[in-house]
Amino acid sequence: MKFIIRLFPEISIKSKPVRTRLIKLVRQNLSNVANHHHFQVSAICEWDKIIANFTSDTLDENAIRENAIHELKRIPGIHSFMEVREFVFTSLDTLFDAVKDICGPEIVGHTFAVRIKRRGNHDFNSQQAERVIGGKFKAYYPNKGVCLDNPEVTIHIEIEHDRAYISGERIYGLGGYPVGSQGQVLSLISGGFDSGVSTYKVIHRGCKVNYLFFNMGGTAHELGVKQESYFIWDRYASSHKVRFITVPFEEIVGQILEKTHHGVRGVILKRMMMRVGSILAKKFKCEALVTGESLGQVSSQTLRNLTHIDDVCDVLLMRPLITADKQDIVDESREIGTIGFAESMPEYCGVISDHPNVCPEKEFVEEEEAKMEVDALVQKAVDSVKVINIDEVPEDANRLKTEVEVVDFLNPGDVILDVRAPDDVEKAPLNCESNQVITMPFYRTAKDFSSLDEIKTYALYCDQGVMSLMQARQLKEMGHHNVKVWRPKKQ
Repeated sequence: MKFIIRLFPEISIKSKPVRTRLIKLVRQNLSNVANHHHFQVSAICEWDKIIANFTSDTLDENAIRENAIHELKRIPGIHSFMEVREFVFTSLDTLFDAVKDICGPEIVGHTFAVRIKRRGNHDFNSQQAERVIGGKFKAYYPNKGVCLDNPEVTIHIEIEHDRAYISGERIYGLGGYPVGSQGQVLSLISGGFDSGVSTYKVIHRGCKVNYLFFNMGGTAHELGVKQESYFIWDRYASSHKVRFITVPFEEIVGQILEKTHHGVRGVILKRMMMRVGSILAKKFKCEALVTGESLGQVSSQTLRNLTHIDDVCDVLLMRPLITADKQDIVDESREIGTIGFAESMPEYCGVISDHPNVCPEKEFVEEEEAKMEVDALVQKAVDSVKVINIDEVPEDANRLKTEVEVVDFLNPGDVILDVRAPDDVEKAPLNCESNQVITMPFYRTAKDFSSLDEIKTYALYCDQGVMSLMQARQLKEMGHHNVKVWRPKKQ
């Protein structure tokens, strides 16, 4: 199955050495993607296009065609492509017999023209071939006649010696630059609308993207983010092997909640992420960090707060969505296919300020941050990272799946484990006359749970039921099976 692939226009206007390098990279990426999806491709590079032939030892021709089109539409660097069908012929009569059923239905009810390019020795020239083939189409199919100036349908045929080639409809690809042409980055991915879209955008511009996830409270969130990251990689960037990096962040979150002023917690959290991210970017030879921040979208993304975040970042910080509107981001997540993940992702809300400061002074942020053990926390987080190859995510996700019982009632003897943040507990303390209540903030649950009486059953509780489910799954993953989630019926 043969295709003519047209390159992203910005590639064609590059200098010859740059253009040659980018075209070869598109070809290599094309081969890598084909291998990933279990078929083969041989490709010839020309000045502004690639001629690719797809084959498979296990797929029939229709399956090869469907797979090729499916993948060509999703490989950065490709502007458009057309399927090319090849036929052997001995005369114009046999040529028409070979192509009539493919091209003929397109001209029914329309004006049309036949355009033929010819190479080789024949007993006819291109114009004669156009008249003969055009006359046969006109007689064989009901149509509105030949129109050479502005036809509604144009049949393109290329003749080379004893072979003829027909180009199908033009199908558009992603455009952009080939993955790997613009260096390697580390994208902070959270599973929401913004981080998925920002990750896609830097892939589209040719970056090789590794995925960085800050785990602030459980396997449920980690599982969802891993699945979304794998989806983005498999769909748009499977030409390159990359990493998924998980950073345990519960202890950092705990110190932020316990020691810092509520007005700057969000900014301090982002600053801690940038410190850890900068170290990991250098460790894995990534030239930049990528975030989904958009100017003014939330309190930590005001111009002043973004400046405070930039101050502690030791590598280039890229924000592809910095001027994007939220609805535009949501719409693009629908186009690229990540909206389902974002809509169903458990929303982590452990570090939310009651009255966030949108314009804090630098000195105040630094004073509050100094109350924490910043250097020790950063080093501990870096030392505790877990790294897997992105293609290992499906197997790893199966390992993380842990079912947890969710109930709306309590049995006698069940202990309620309130995993809310201390501020939330103070504002709305949980009172239950029939069951004991133990307060254990989510960022300490994994560490402190083993100190509890292992004979008892613990029903984890939080306001929305999200954080409690995350923690319960994590505890079960750790081998504690005396846990469940309590979601009382709303009165």
